[in-house]
Amino acid sequence: MKKKVLALLLCGLPLVINAQDAFDVLQMSQTELRGTSRFQSMAGAFGALGGDLSVLTQNPAGIGVYRNSDLGITMSLDFNSTKAGMDKLNETKFNVSNVGYVGAIRLDSESVPNLNFGFTYNRLQSYNRHYRGAVGDIPYSMSNYIADEFVNVSDYGIEDLLWDDDFNPYFHGYAPWAAITMTEMKSTAPGGNKGFVGIIYPMGDLMQGLYGNGTSGNAYYEVDERGHADEYNIAFGGNIGNKLYLGIDFGILDLDYWSTQYYREELDNPYIMADNVDLFESDITNVNTSADWGLNNYLHTKGTGVNFKLGLIWRPTQALRLGAAFHTPTYYDMRDTYRVDAWLDGYQNDEMLYSADKSSNGGDENSSTYTISTPWRFMGSVAGVIGTKGILSLDYEYVANQTMRVGNDRGHNYPDVTDRVKEYFKPSHIIRLGAEYRVSPSWSLRAGYSYKTSQVKKDVDDYNLNIVTVGTNPAYQYDNTVQNITCGVGYRHKAFYADMAYVHKIRNSVYNAFSPVVIDDRHGFDNVSADVKDNNDRISLTLGMRF
Repeated sequence: MKKKVLALLLCGLPLVINAQDAFDVLQMSQTELRGTSRFQSMAGAFGALGGDLSVLTQNPAGIGVYRNSDLGITMSLDFNSTKAGMDKLNETKFNVSNVGYVGAIRLDSESVPNLNFGFTYNRLQSYNRHYRGAVGDIPYSMSNYIADEFVNVSDYGIEDLLWDDDFNPYFHGYAPWAAITMTEMKSTAPGGNKGFVGIIYPMGDLMQGLYGNGTSGNAYYEVDERGHADEYNIAFGGNIGNKLYLGIDFGILDLDYWSTQYYREELDNPYIMADNVDLFESDITNVNTSADWGLNNYLHTKGTGVNFKLGLIWRPTQALRLGAAFHTPTYYDMRDTYRVDAWLDGYQNDEMLYSADKSSNGGDENSSTYTISTPWRFMGSVAGVIGTKGILSLDYEYVANQTMRVGNDRGHNYPDVTDRVKEYFKPSHIIRLGAEYRVSPSWSLRAGYSYKTSQVKKDVDDYNLNIVTVGTNPAYQYDNTVQNITCGVGYRHKAFYADMAYVHKIRNSVYNAFSPVVIDDRHGFDNVSADVKDNNDRISLTLGMRF
């Protein structure tokens, strides 16, 4: 048999070629509490209030509330703290999170007092997060997951794992799962034989990973994410009889996401190839053996998208306001560039049997293009104005995560990904509460709270489903809950205003190195996972003028 190099870890989609799957589009669909300092200090509960530059990204009817033009800029200082296991990593980041202008056009009409237009830049999401940790006494190895999913479930043979140096892990000719597995190399054993080594090997009619009876070990992981999603808004709104406010908004989005994800296993008494001369004749042993293997995944995603928002605010009385808004999905054109590096060292009796490392596409980056659409959103709001001093506001937002889609670069959705989106995800619900009290004509105090529910169904959280990922990275992550506790202060003097906000964000997430293996819904294996908790603080300052 001609010996070829087998490439690296690859988890592709069954029978179709695309670059992203369900959990990837979930990652790219997130938003967070950002905007002007007044907006943040009241936890974003502005759906029925309006009159703030941030409402263009929330309820565009709020632009119709303006009686004067508004120009402002918001700067933020983020203090991020992320803990996974016993490890905690801290980072500080400065950014300009909102810049905007609203032009108010007064009309000599009682029925339509004014028509307004606005332009804003708003940071919707910061992807900056860095965490790492270790899992001791792992119950299972990623190599066994690869063996089970690629061959034992998908019924592909070991011959299907042999590839050339320049293979592209997204555009492979075989289907659903592939692996870091064997690579042709120079043995470090006496005699210098050449042959195959790998993290999975034949065992009768099935494939076996490194982990078996008597095997134990630890896993190590590190995730470093960077980037942002920014939205540029163009909005128009008006006021009908000082009772009904209407607005429309067109959003243009820019997304830039980077990630490096590292995974490593150190195993005692793993099942390794004792004789690596021929893959199909090698002896497998776990007598006084050890193995050290892992991989680094690099991904850069860039995208541009568009969306549309429609909103209204109704003021039945001076003290009561009701609001509603609808957001279409954001339709993105995306491009990924990526690479994966992997290594494997095998030992017996403390002597190295083999050492191999490899990079996809000979170390060069691969690329792919595709489309995604994020969830549609609906918002309902109510606010009460208490005399001339107080405001209480409540917002509810419904996020239809089950409506996310992934398609090819011509916009045709992949039906199998659509099925997985519906299988994995459920709607998220966001509650926002905000209050403002005017201490004096110039000074105001504010506070707020928001809560976002889980995005995944119970079977995902309970590890009862096989989770499909794509490309070269089997890891996936999701949020269980996100909370924001906020407060702030505002100052007004003639045309000038200044607002400050403090936001404490608590985010509880789950990191999974790979999917649990569930066969015929009857038995499964725990994967390697960890709880990740963010306790982030933000201080923001908004400076502006109304004229």
